[in-house]
Amino acid sequence: MADPSAPLLTHIEDEGTSPSSSFDKIFEQSLSGFSFPQFLQIIIVGLALSFDSQQIFITVFTDAYQTWHCLDHTICNPSTTDICELPRSAWEWDGGFKGKSAISEFELECSSSFLRGLPTSSFYMGSIVGGVFMALIPDSFLGRKKLLFLSTLAMSLTGISIFFSTSIWTYAFLKFIIGFARSQTGTYAINLISERVSTKWRPRATMIPFTLFVLGFMSLSGIAYLVRHASWRVLYLCTSVPATIHSVFIYFFALESPRWLHVQGKNEEAIEVLKRLSPTNRGYLESVSSRLHSKEQPPSSSIKDLFIRKWAFRRIVVVMIIMFGLGMMYYGVPLAVRDIKVNIYLSEALNALVELPTFVITPILLEKFNRRSSVLVNCLLGGALGVLCFAMTSFGRTNIAFALELGSFFCARIGFNLMAVYMIEMFPTCVRNFATTMLRQSLVLGGASCPIIASVGRNVPSISFAVFGVVVSGLGLFTLLLPETKGSSLCDTMDAQEQSDQALKD
Repeated sequence: MADPSAPLLTHIEDEGTSPSSSFDKIFEQSLSGFSFPQFLQIIIVGLALSFDSQQIFITVFTDAYQTWHCLDHTICNPSTTDICELPRSAWEWDGGFKGKSAISEFELECSSSFLRGLPTSSFYMGSIVGGVFMALIPDSFLGRKKLLFLSTLAMSLTGISIFFSTSIWTYAFLKFIIGFARSQTGTYAINLISERVSTKWRPRATMIPFTLFVLGFMSLSGIAYLVRHASWRVLYLCTSVPATIHSVFIYFFALESPRWLHVQGKNEEAIEVLKRLSPTNRGYLESVSSRLHSKEQPPSSSIKDLFIRKWAFRRIVVVMIIMFGLGMMYYGVPLAVRDIKVNIYLSEALNALVELPTFVITPILLEKFNRRSSVLVNCLLGGALGVLCFAMTSFGRTNIAFALELGSFFCARIGFNLMAVYMIEMFPTCVRNFATTMLRQSLVLGGASCPIIASVGRNVPSISFAVFGVVVSGLGLFTLLLPETKGSSLCDTMDAQEQSDQALKD
């Protein structure tokens, strides 16, 4: 293998490039391959999304409706009798233990749908509030690694404290804190991973944490099945204790982003990180480290332009509307699946499993078809499957209904993947972080409305699938108001974005 340092050093010296471009070239050259230390670092950081996914979907099991049986068969029948119309002495929870679910332990089986869905809604509201608050906190004194550590540690410790909750109100408050703490976990993890790999490997590397997110969702079904006869609080311990241990691993073993260190003027530390990520290029990095200088102050962003320029404001509003619908379907379908008479553990595992192919299909759709048409067709298809799921359930075709439920969930995930790329291409660098935060917030806001809708489905079985389907199809039509961005390069300023949009129209 030829020595790469000589030509690159000559190139830097001859052109007199800026410190930023010099570091970019050093970064790309030293990480041109994909080493085992890089893969290990991605796993350490990406596991945060596994524990994050468990906290997102854990109420599917902890807040489920516990099965019951009749004690007095002269006045009740579990298949036809409303439990709320029976005297308490006429029935009993299966196993004689009401602590398998928060609904039964707190005696909410006959309460309003709002109260039954309060813990899950509190979680999503915490995610919304935390997302806005934490997006405004500068990371100039903490960095990607420490922010991820604090986020995961706070989430896991609060999860452990749920074991000691004594009322639905305490439980809902702690769920709010968990949502607040984990609101930016995904953002911190993805940024940290993408800033430690070269441009060549970034698309593949960023798929690993998404895959770990799905695997965390799948593992939750297995853990819940193993502790199905224990208190619902035990499931929080089984997921939160490992998450706490993992946060300690992040603090001691995860490496900081070399790009963030360079922006802070800590070039020596940045080079040390690169040496650990790519040990084979240690000699090259030592030879070029002395040629780096502190990076100049980066230009300030112009977030206010999102509200001043009509095209930008209209674009961000339309994107948030679409993501609200996708959020309802993505977060709501796993909650509503318990209304279909299928095994809850198997159904949640299969819901997680169908996400894996989306990480292969999404790049194909982006390469072969336009962004706008792909999102539109996906929303319409996912909505139609949701409505058909309701229809099949009404006719008692459970197996077909469950297959349609998996299809609607699949479309919701594809839609999120497509919009994540679409969003990056529609907004310039100066406002892209803020715009992406708004995308995630509208997604979570859609999820916050799901528990109440899914709870209503207890009174009208599977009606929530029809609601999700109609909403995502209707809001998906707003895609027609967005510009097509396929084939366009990323822009850095608002003026450049306007010029690029105009060029695409011409």
